[in-house]
Amino acid sequence: MELFVQTEYPDGVAEDSAALDRRAEIERFLRGVEQRAFAIARVSVRDPDDALDIVQDAMIRLVRRYAARPRTEWPPLFYRILKNCIRDWQRRRSVRDRVLSFFGATTAEGNDPLVSAPAPAGDGPLAQVAGADAMDALAAALRSLPARQREAFVLRNFEGLDVAQTARAMGCSGGSVKTHYSRALNRLRDLLGEHWP
Repeated sequence: MELFVQTEYPDGVAEDSAALDRRAEIERFLRGVEQRAFAIARVSVRDPDDALDIVQDAMIRLVRRYAARPRTEWPPLFYRILKNCIRDWQRRRSVRDRVLSFFGATTAEGNDPLVSAPAPAGDGPLAQVAGADAMDALAAALRSLPARQREAFVLRNFEGLDVAQTARAMGCSGGSVKTHYSRALNRLRDLLGEHWP
């Protein structure tokens, strides 16, 4: 699945060598984070189409607003934008659900994409079942965490951001990141039990 959104420049604008290098650099960055960002969005919104829209929107916002910033600032900026896009989607969804429930309609959740995700090639049936069980348990455990704890855990473990970068992405202090992360780890250990590595 191709998620990447190419950077757009106005027609008729000649790009010099530095601009072309910058464009190539941000495109490499976006290609490097696209799959992980999609996984984060998919866990948060549970719909692959909505997750794809959210990631593409976050990429476009990063390019339009922050492409001129130093490359070292892109990871925390991107994950902050992604977090805000996810929150915006959740707010819109909440309002829509309230309106629909007022009129007696209900929303039906589709299939969980983590359940239907293919296992790595070469796994035997027992390994596939164990892996699927572990992924189901992890997805459910992550969804049960408070949003800030889930965010700290995902950014630290899945994205490999350090405390300072995570703090910038979350818009809080390093101490707050450590607290959220520690609480997330303790809660996940309790929830995952036998699946915890």
